[in-house]
Amino acid sequence: MKKLLLCGVAALAVTAAAPAKAEGIDLGLGGYFIGYGLYTDQDGSDTRDFDFRKETEIQFNGETTLDNGLTVGGHIEMNADRSIDDAANNEDDNTIEESYMYVSGGWGRVNFGNEDGAAYLLQVAAPSADDNIDGLRPDINSFNVATSGVGSSDASVLNYAQDVTGYANKLTYITPLFAGFQAGASFTPSVDDEAASGDAAASDDDLAQFENAVELAARYQGVYSNVDFTLGAGYSLMQAENEGLSTTVGTDDAQAYNVGARLGYGAFGLGAAYLNDNNGVDDDGDTTTWVAGVDYVTGPFKVGVSYYDRTDEAASPLAGSPTIGGTGETDSTRWTAGVGYQYGPGMSLNGSVSHLDIENDTADADGFQVAVGTRVDF
Repeated sequence: MKKLLLCGVAALAVTAAAPAKAEGIDLGLGGYFIGYGLYTDQDGSDTRDFDFRKETEIQFNGETTLDNGLTVGGHIEMNADRSIDDAANNEDDNTIEESYMYVSGGWGRVNFGNEDGAAYLLQVAAPSADDNIDGLRPDINSFNVATSGVGSSDASVLNYAQDVTGYANKLTYITPLFAGFQAGASFTPSVDDEAASGDAAASDDDLAQFENAVELAARYQGVYSNVDFTLGAGYSLMQAENEGLSTTVGTDDAQAYNVGARLGYGAFGLGAAYLNDNNGVDDDGDTTTWVAGVDYVTGPFKVGVSYYDRTDEAASPLAGSPTIGGTGETDSTRWTAGVGYQYGPGMSLNGSVSHLDIENDTADADGFQVAVGTRVDF
């Protein structure tokens, strides 16, 4: 899961008010490579039986600590892959996803720029079989999960991340950890469907645009009778710029919230999470998702099982909603079981089996996926 790298403008005023001398900036280069071989058998789908999928990201970092104790840094993430969907549409996905600076101290951290908001950064995820397949925001999927009638194998469709503002420019503050408690807040002046998916240069004329987005989140972690536990919740509110124009996304204020809990006892982990998003539609547009998972970790080995359940209310599917034709609300459920092995620092070998079922009033499609792959963080 991503580290909480936070920053901002308020702390810059403090820095300016107290001149300090930086002894040097530490530069870093990192990222990850995820590569999988997958076998898929799905009803009514033209998916390839066997295929390779990968996700690669490059990260650039710079950080220094000033004489007054403030830590100031910057972070840039670049997607280094071109997906099948991008190639089909003659689009290039080699883009900057995140670009922000941060300032931190004993008072907490502030983040300013293109980065996820507080609701995502503090969200509690359930245990997974393989984070790359069934995690909070997975990277690998070979199921044909149609979105708005267009066949897609985008792994982000089967996620439960509360990242409604995406990578739009925002200001985020997160408190230091105090007696197990941590809270955060974000403000995003302008959000649209392009910016929320990582394109910071989206048009201001987009009819699906939101503005003045506020995110609030809190998390508490502790230990009771040898049981580790983490509890968390988040809330997002975005004002619609074109409220009431039609029944499409972006015509009503968008609200989303999540709650999550995770327990750990020895080598065992257990957790569940719930997410509700009204998608900016006044009536019959909610997406509700709940996830539960268990895992067992011993030495370099991990075994896990997860269950994912998503319901899209809209009879006319919204952008990003799974659909297989037909009418009525769409229900998507997925079971995943897998095993992982850490064969080196930041290196894992993973295998999993998933069963997916998508259905509505008049259509039904199910299938299973076998995935074997590796992740290398560098």
